[in-house]
Amino acid sequence: MLLLLMLVTSCAAIPQNLQEKMFTFPEETNTAHVRLTTSRHNFNLNKKCSCLFPQHRFLTDLKRQYALFSLAVPSFPNGFLFYKNEDSFELCARDKCQIFEGLDFQLNKWHSVCGTWDAASGLVQVWLNGQHSSRKPASGHNIYGPVIIILGQDQDSYAGGFDVTQSFVGLMSDLHMWNYKLSPCEIRKYTNDGDYTKGNMLNWNSLDFQIIGSVQIENSPKHCQ
Repeated sequence: MLLLLMLVTSCAAIPQNLQEKMFTFPEETNTAHVRLTTSRHNFNLNKKCSCLFPQHRFLTDLKRQYALFSLAVPSFPNGFLFYKNEDSFELCARDKCQIFEGLDFQLNKWHSVCGTWDAASGLVQVWLNGQHSSRKPASGHNIYGPVIIILGQDQDSYAGGFDVTQSFVGLMSDLHMWNYKLSPCEIRKYTNDGDYTKGNMLNWNSLDFQIIGSVQIENSPKHCQ
């Protein structure tokens, strides 16, 4: 738990280039998180936009459940939730969730993970280290409204409802999000640190964010030769 001290650091005024950096979430807490600002505060992801693709890398030794990416709007606390269960991944779109099992996940190893959602069909899919799961139905149509995106906690209610038992402890880096469909080749370029297109909604090289609590920005050892 985070004890006694709560530091609020606002970095939202000027987007930062976090290339070769990472967020370190050092402890279990129901407060510490990173709040992200997209290029579109009034979110409207619909069938014309087609898809939502948040993608990033992470490392942890947690064996319990935790949230990797939580996007909420007032009408849907789990507008788009990327969640790790003990033995599976879980994707939620518009509060409807699907479980993905059998993906090769190991503790204390950097993983490249991507969650996809097609607004037209409602299908969701997980990519882990360049390998994809099956596609399963969640909920289609649009996600609309003032969006709140949080790393490190699960929004059980809009902008809140954090639970220490769902908090993330570990390292995160290289976050991008697109509102259009990426090809399998493009996703694998990201996995392999290739020349991939940076996110048009969230871009790690120009990220607008706010740190609340004990989260740290550090150099990423992943980039060391």
